[in-house]
Amino acid sequence: MSEQVPVQTFVVGIDREAVLRRRAVVRRRTRWGAWVTSGIGAVGIGVAVYALVAFRGSGMWPFMVLLIASMVPLVASTVLALRLDRDRQAWYAANELPPVAIRMSPKGLELAPEGASYPVLLPWATVRGFEQVKIFGQYVLELRLQRGVGATTAGVRGLDQPAVRSLVKPHPLLRPIGMFAVSALDQPVHVIDQALKHFSGGTAEVLR
Repeated sequence: MSEQVPVQTFVVGIDREAVLRRRAVVRRRTRWGAWVTSGIGAVGIGVAVYALVAFRGSGMWPFMVLLIASMVPLVASTVLALRLDRDRQAWYAANELPPVAIRMSPKGLELAPEGASYPVLLPWATVRGFEQVKIFGQYVLELRLQRGVGATTAGVRGLDQPAVRSLVKPHPLLRPIGMFAVSALDQPVHVIDQALKHFSGGTAEVLR
């Protein structure tokens, strides 16, 4: 595999089998985490309800009500996580993996994140690069945009897709799954970093 950055474009392909393995890991851990979270919430609510009934008139009810209120977001996050997983699996079943994950050119960065209906196009002025983080036991590259960049920013296309919004601005109660798994890409991270710097004129990189 050549590590030379092409003059006109740089393409990062996808290893289909690695993506399928990662999807299975993400789904298994997402569902396990959702049910654990739901169990904690259910136990907390059950204890609070029991205390309200057993110790009514004792003046403890404000604390129990606060406990119930604090557990509700946990249960709600479980419902949301399972719904997102269901929707994600349905999308996977209906759509083939794109052959290319990342494409760079002098014009900007093109991405094909999982779940997106069409590629995301980002001018270099809108991109800080990628950050390599570990999620669900695997390293992933997460997109980092310049401050204030959104779907309506000039030259930007595709950020308003639901699958992309959940990656760029994940729900605060749910862990993001990351943009691209490093193990599923056919180029090493340091070569992707070189390409980012080359095509962006040094303004984008893999953030450490």
